[in-house]
Amino acid sequence: MPSKHLVDPELAPLVEMMVDARRAAGGPSPMMAALMARPAPTSDRVESREIRLPGPPGAPEVRALLYTPRSAGPHPAILHIHGGGYVMGAPEMSAAGNVKYAEDFGAVVLSVDYRLAPATKHPGPVEDCYAALAWLFAQADALGVDRSRVIVSGESAGGGLAAALALLARDRGEYPLAFQHLIYPMIDDRTVTHPEPSPFVGQFVWNTGSNLYGWESLLTQPPGSPDVPAYAAASRAEDLSGLPPTYLACGAIDLFLEEDLDYARRLIRAGVPTELHVYPGAPHGFNLIADARVARQAARDSLAALGKALAAKG
Repeated sequence: MPSKHLVDPELAPLVEMMVDARRAAGGPSPMMAALMARPAPTSDRVESREIRLPGPPGAPEVRALLYTPRSAGPHPAILHIHGGGYVMGAPEMSAAGNVKYAEDFGAVVLSVDYRLAPATKHPGPVEDCYAALAWLFAQADALGVDRSRVIVSGESAGGGLAAALALLARDRGEYPLAFQHLIYPMIDDRTVTHPEPSPFVGQFVWNTGSNLYGWESLLTQPPGSPDVPAYAAASRAEDLSGLPPTYLACGAIDLFLEEDLDYARRLIRAGVPTELHVYPGAPHGFNLIADARVARQAARDSLAALGKALAAKG
């Protein structure tokens, strides 16, 4: 593999790890199974519970996990969206991180169990996330949430949905977001049809085959088609102005590197305050090796950006 020499030695276990998205859509992949098998975190300072909230018009209720600080408000809030290539995953995978957000930032965290492709095509998943955002604003007083400090966060496909949700919220003008926190987001279907893909990205964890299946599962037309909507693939948006300040992080050998770099560049050119981090030697999902120095640095950068965004008054 031409990029194996580029992998950070502390991330070597990821070289042996590959997600077969087509197989995982019918059941959890080993990686997803390991994440789901983690013990549910507990905290004396945070109440965790499962809720059901109204879904989009004509659609089922949306399941979500809600984490609320036991301290008095007003609280900032994070709408969290899990990853999984649009075809797999659940909010339980991110429970430990979401409890930490609630503890460290005194934030209310709502983690959405959106419907998955291919059973649910676009726009079902992003509309589920929008329904969760609407619920969060409607329940802000009861939850002690400061509506001026509501942000969206997600990883991988969850980052793609977070970016799409930010576009949807901007365009509908109902629920203002204060920040978008995008961790190696999956935002451009055209990556799988690029005639000259980089030879040094996408060889570990999440490759072109899995990416193609993910996009084929989500979209109602072939990836790369001229009319793919921006609310499905955020990179398709022609106008990025008016989006909330953005944090974007990606590994240097992640398949999504070039689409993420381009999105950050376009955000900056559109006048959106944007913080971009690229981590050398890091493939997709590199923060799964949490003890690696590069993963610890990424966690510090991410938490610092979140802390600044959540502390800011609207």
